[in-house]
Amino acid sequence: MDGGAKSWLDLSKYCAIWASEFDFANKLGAMARQASAERAWASISRFYDNVKKGIKGKKVGFPKFQKDCRSVEYKTNSWKLSEDRKSITFTDKCGIGRLKLKGTRDLNFYQPDQIKRVRLVKRADGYYVQFCISVDRLETAPMTGKTIGLDVGLKEFYTDSNGETAPNPRFLRRGETRLKRAGRLVSRKVKGGSNRRKARVILGKRHLKISRQRKDHAIKLARCVITSNDVVV
Repeated sequence: MDGGAKSWLDLSKYCAIWASEFDFANKLGAMARQASAERAWASISRFYDNVKKGIKGKKVGFPKFQKDCRSVEYKTNSWKLSEDRKSITFTDKCGIGRLKLKGTRDLNFYQPDQIKRVRLVKRADGYYVQFCISVDRLETAPMTGKTIGLDVGLKEFYTDSNGETAPNPRFLRRGETRLKRAGRLVSRKVKGGSNRRKARVILGKRHLKISRQRKDHAIKLARCVITSNDVVV
């Protein structure tokens, strides 16, 4: 904001200054602060690129300050996996401590030095740990010799160049009744009370379910289209 940071390196230099001035920044490890600076600079550089391209209005993407941060990213320190890979311990000053890992992913397949970053994310239904792993992955698919064009719309999910269409599942419409009821329950509760906090969690879970339904549907449909055609435009 004061024009002192011209690059990500300049922005990362402020991490030590912020740690001495603000207690919440001092609780994080040095690499966690640097990771936050990287994410902030990605937003700033995207804004600069849009300005250079002549983009105007809301699409220029002016960087905004996030009110409630629901994730923290660590690099190679301030965390440690247990020997059986069933739990992870965060060793910074935030006081998170040991967390038990639940899921179907087997971390024993990877070496500890392959894990480059660890992100702790808060969702409406709990906390999630995301691992960024350095690994060589190669997927091969047989060539079909077919090319197809897609047009995504609102009435139909997509229409291809062959005239075939995929129906729009409309997950929001299907869950609109439950969303409205959960929203009314939140508005009826007293602000600052525990019942309102519980109602907000229920409303967040409703929105999270719809978001996951949309994402899963798009991924599954995209895989079916790509496996049956060579090129998608």
